[in-house]
Amino acid sequence: MLVDGDAGRLKGEADEPGWEVDPDDEWGVAVVATVGRQLKLRREAVGMRAADFGKAVGYGEDLVYKIEGGKRIPRPEYLDRADEVLGAGGLLSAMKEDVAKVRYPRKVRELAKLEAQAVEIGVYESISINGLLQTPDHARALFESWQPAYSPEEVDRLVAARVARHSVFERSPAPALSFVQEEATLRRPVGGTMVWRQQLERLLDVGRLRNVTLQVMPTSSDAHPGLNGRIEVLKFGDGTAVGRTDGAFNGRPISDPKQVRIIDLRYGTIRAQALPPRESLAFIEQLLGER
Repeated sequence: MLVDGDAGRLKGEADEPGWEVDPDDEWGVAVVATVGRQLKLRREAVGMRAADFGKAVGYGEDLVYKIEGGKRIPRPEYLDRADEVLGAGGLLSAMKEDVAKVRYPRKVRELAKLEAQAVEIGVYESISINGLLQTPDHARALFESWQPAYSPEEVDRLVAARVARHSVFERSPAPALSFVQEEATLRRPVGGTMVWRQQLERLLDVGRLRNVTLQVMPTSSDAHPGLNGRIEVLKFGDGTAVGRTDGAFNGRPISDPKQVRIIDLRYGTIRAQALPPRESLAFIEQLLGER
């Protein structure tokens, strides 16, 4: 828990940038406040002063107070060390999952929640590889290219949030997932040749999963309903659905059945015009062989 290369010094706020609580994130504020309150109650219950507790976990007294006051997001290792020092029997460590989500942008959490509930997910991408398919290095290269530039801490946060969404592939029962990627998104060497190759290899791995259908829309194809941008359709077990498209409704998620049917129709048309799944995987393998 000590700062690397500075043994003996306790961590302070300057050592952990990017772990502040977003005051506009009501859920995040509530989670961090609850965790901080539990940490304080546990510490006081064993009769330990904040300064002594800080030394035990490797943090300065001021940072301990800020975490307990709900002003700072505690790192996972902080909760693990606190659990051990305070003899909480795993109760503090168990809070890591919710605390980790606080660091993710609110929109990402909302999207991940929908993805976790969906029994079917269909996505068409025309500009970049879909976030569910991206490798961490590919995602990092994208975030590092944005302007105005993100700080290194913000990039780490965004990459972690994107990778966390990959848990949809581990669900049981597995949802039905379908992706259609424009050829151009596969040819762009985001992050350099090595990152690009690893990304295509991930596409092949995912595309071979039994619950996944991956298709490529060739650049040589005729006009289709996806030329206005991304299309997403998520269907749920109760028969409801949510759709989103860059070409309508300002890109906002839509749940009105009539409008979702229109988006679903567009997506179905795109799938019909794309290469079949087997030919799509062969196409990706061919791309890998070209470099």
